[in-house]
Amino acid sequence: MVNKRRELLFAAMSGAAFGWANPSSALAAGQSTAQETLDLWPGNRPPEGRGPDGPEKVSAKGSVTQVSRPRLIVYRPPQPNGSAALVIAGGGYAHIERGSESTPTCLWLQAQGVTAFELVYRLPGEHWPAEAPLQDGQRAMRLIRSVAGRYGLDTGRVGVIGFSAGGHLAGFTAATAAVARYAPVDAADSLSSRPDFAGLIYPVLTFMPPFDHTHARREIVGEHPTAAQSAAFSVDHLVTAQMPPVFLAQAQDDPISPVDNSLLMFNALRAAGVPTEMHIFPQGKHGWGLGKPGTRVHAWPGLFTEWAAFNGFFGPLSANAGDRPASR
Repeated sequence: MVNKRRELLFAAMSGAAFGWANPSSALAAGQSTAQETLDLWPGNRPPEGRGPDGPEKVSAKGSVTQVSRPRLIVYRPPQPNGSAALVIAGGGYAHIERGSESTPTCLWLQAQGVTAFELVYRLPGEHWPAEAPLQDGQRAMRLIRSVAGRYGLDTGRVGVIGFSAGGHLAGFTAATAAVARYAPVDAADSLSSRPDFAGLIYPVLTFMPPFDHTHARREIVGEHPTAAQSAAFSVDHLVTAQMPPVFLAQAQDDPISPVDNSLLMFNALRAAGVPTEMHIFPQGKHGWGLGKPGTRVHAWPGLFTEWAAFNGFFGPLSANAGDRPASR
């Protein structure tokens, strides 16, 4: 269940690669970095599918494929403030962009006192069903709440942050918490899977025309879905008043996930009376992670922190709150 050395090395490499002037300061911000790995499913037996044929692969830039062991990687801060966040990288449900998205974000959150849980989820094209990542997202929220005592977490301040297709998974998890996506496997499944807040960053949210030309849509509902199938997995169609507060950030010139994803979501949230903050940047395109210094999208982590703190989702900010790695 625990594989500290491998995940510590991965986190240290990500910190060095994504903009710390002094790589040792990344580890100083949270010396143990990725402290522990938690299997999502007891005995590493997910509910469906046989999984990939070969071992897990990680590219030179930290993109993960061949996931046979869905898991949470825990980033435990030296001085936890009780808040927690599930962090989900994108990759079109075909790979997981840990190196540019979820790992740097977890390290940034860790430096603020937030206990971060990085999700490595199953991918539908690797002999897992389309439902697999959605099951993993729901299970992850429950598992985090089940270990709240171990990590000193406030179970009412457990949120989710997702990028691109990870934004779809984060939004879907938040919107459909009342729907059981798998049969219970242990006591953790008696706990709520509803996040207390959601940050959706350049998210893929709709599978409906004319905004359905995404890899995420193809992986989940196939090449030629019916309108009903597309709507069933379009997060903006699933919003209810029970949705948690949402933070949206996207660039107007996004060529992968049209900005209409965030605009449609904002309108759905507003109609349902869900508190929402949205930031649309004029430039930035797609896949910017924490944002490159000197660009407008680099502002989003600070805006998110202010939003989360103002709404009581984050505890008192640490002195390291402004120190974040920059994605390329």
